Amino acid sequence: MKESLRYLNNAKEILKAIPVEDTTYTDIKHVREAFGIAYLAVLEAINEYLIANKGFRKKELPKSVDEYRKALQKYLAVRDGKLLREFEKLYDALHIAGYYRGLIYDVDMVKDALKATKSFIEKIG
Repeated sequence: MKESLRYLNNAKEILKAIPVEDTTYTDIKHVREAFGIAYLAVLEAINEYLIANKGFRKKELPKSVDEYRKALQKYLAVRDGKLLREFEKLYDALHIAGYYRGLIYDVDMVKDALKATKSFIEKIG
């Protein structure tokens, strides 16, 4: 999970450089960028698992969010659906609300999302 953690650390580095007023990041553009990179960390963790544990080659990796869902169901969430639910929450928070729509810019909420990202990566690793 080395590469996925590198992505996550890159997202954290971006956030460190953003000015904060009260408990709010003041530069939404860079917060969105950090969320995008954190979401890529989630996808990279799944990719790393599929390559290392299921023998996937790079060209066989999922290419859409729906393919990632199917891979999680088939290879990682066989015994319980908790991992898939966590993926869905991260998809909604990181990709949709954080990156795509730019709706999350409260410092504590951003930190919580990154903690959840790290937890997801560790569960896969």
